[in-house]
Amino acid sequence: MGLDAVSFGCTKNGGMFGEVIIFFHPELAENFKYYRKQGMQLASKMRFVSAQYTELLKDGLWQQLASHANQMAQKLAAAVSQIPQIKITQRVESNGVFAIVPPEIIPQLQSEYFFYMWDEHNHEVRWMTSFDTQPEDIDSFVAKIKELL
Repeated sequence: MGLDAVSFGCTKNGGMFGEVIIFFHPELAENFKYYRKQGMQLASKMRFVSAQYTELLKDGLWQQLASHANQMAQKLAAAVSQIPQIKITQRVESNGVFAIVPPEIIPQLQSEYFFYMWDEHNHEVRWMTSFDTQPEDIDSFVAKIKELL
């Protein structure tokens, strides 16, 4: 597999908070409970954090929600790639779209939609989709970009 450990967060997938660390080599986890406590990562009511993972992992819900987020990113990328003034800079392999956008529309777009600047010098933005992004959200976002251009 080539992995030692994976951090499995749930907030982009419908959970409220929490991270799970999965160790593929048990010897690497040997002292982890001490590192976790020293790093202030020990919730006092861990069963509440765990409860959301129980539901997310049941019947593949986490994968269904993640696939939806990835599909919405593909929809967004396909739509903005048709706009000549927008340049997608990275392959869209998950729920993120990175693009260079004309700088004059960024503040106006951010006043209505939340997203981060990725590289301010090059006017590159990071647009993220999630478990609850709807096709209509993508359509209205792209319409706003076209309106501003």
